[in-house]
This record gives sequence, structure tokens and C-alpha cells, in this order.
Amino acid sequence: MRTIEKYTLNCDEIEAIKSFEEFVTHKCKKVIAMTGFSKLVSQREALEKIRAWQLSGKKVVFSNGCFDLLHAGHVEYLQAARKLGDVLLIGLNSDASVRRLKGASRPICCEADRATVLSALQVVDALTLFDEDTPEKLIGNLLPDILVKGADWAIEHIAGARAVLDHGGAVLTLPLLEGRSTSTLIEKIIQHSSQSPISSGTH
Repeated sequence: MRTIEKYTLNCDEIEAIKSFEEFVTHKCKKVIAMTGFSKLVSQREALEKIRAWQLSGKKVVFSNGCFDLLHAGHVEYLQAARKLGDVLLIGLNSDASVRRLKGASRPICCEADRATVLSALQVVDALTLFDEDTPEKLIGNLLPDILVKGADWAIEHIAGARAVLDHGGAVLTLPLLEGRSTSTLIEKIIQHSSQSPISSGTH
């Protein structure tokens, strides 16, 4: 037996986990299994799901993000994205990817927790982790019918856009709920926690 970050794997399991992506998915599924929600799949499984959906005539929508401290802006965005097609698959930044993009203090919620929360949303049909800074390689492999990002992104700067367009798909942007962001939530929490009982009006 070998222990890796509090998860005990036997020799067969270690041999079966060939890559970082598969290991992270395996680890997260153990946590998610305790909640009863499990929409997290490996990238290989995501590809199989997408091809099966497409063969059955379903239009596959893909979006990606960190989804740290899920808020109303995230939920409204995902609801709108899901309405663009028949199924919605999310590419979720791994913890290592979030740290590189957002800094050492992020993510607030680990990838297992973020995957659990997203799995609980009815509009999300499946999600998969990626460790790169962008999901460009992942999108190039999956080739969804519709790639969606927030309206704060110009289409020509969206990772994976060229691959989707070249394959006959569509790349769309959706408006974001004003004033809602994880960074704003974190700032509010810090401000409130720094207030003394006297200055906050409580005793």
C-alpha cells in the first residue's frame, strides 16, 4: 500500500492512474462519492460522452473556468449557456492551474469541492479537469458544437475558438451579471473580517 495526500491506493490503482489528469479525477471522485453527486469525468470519458451525444443528435455546449466560490453570476451564466444546446460540459481549472492564474492564495475551494458544487447544478451535465493555463488543448480534442465564454472576452482571444470554428462549430459570448465575481466576494469577506466589533456596530 502507498499513501498519497491522505488517499490510499493499492498497486493496481497506482498502475491504472497513468497521468496527472487521471489521478486528479480519481482523487476528486473519492471525495464527490461521499456527497452522492458525481458528474466529474476524465478527459477521455468526456470525449466519449461528447461523441455519443453528438451521434445521438444532441448539440454539445462547452464552457470553462475556475468557478471558485460559486455565486449568482456563475449560476446565471451556466443556465444561459445550457440553453444554447442540449448538454453542457464544463472544463474546470485544476488547483495548480488556478494558482498560476490567480496567485498563491487561490483557489479558496479545492478542485474536489468545486467539482462537487458544479455537479449539484442541474444545468451541468458533466465536467472534466484540466491542468494547463488554458483549455485550448482540451477543446481541440473534444470539439464541442458550441464554445461559450463571458462577454468580457473577445472571440479572437478565447482559447480553443479557432479549433471549434474550423470544425464548423460556433463560438459565443454571454453577458455577465454585473458586480458579481469571486474576487469581489473575497474582498468583501476580508473587509468584514478586518472590522472590529465596535466599528462594525456589534458588541
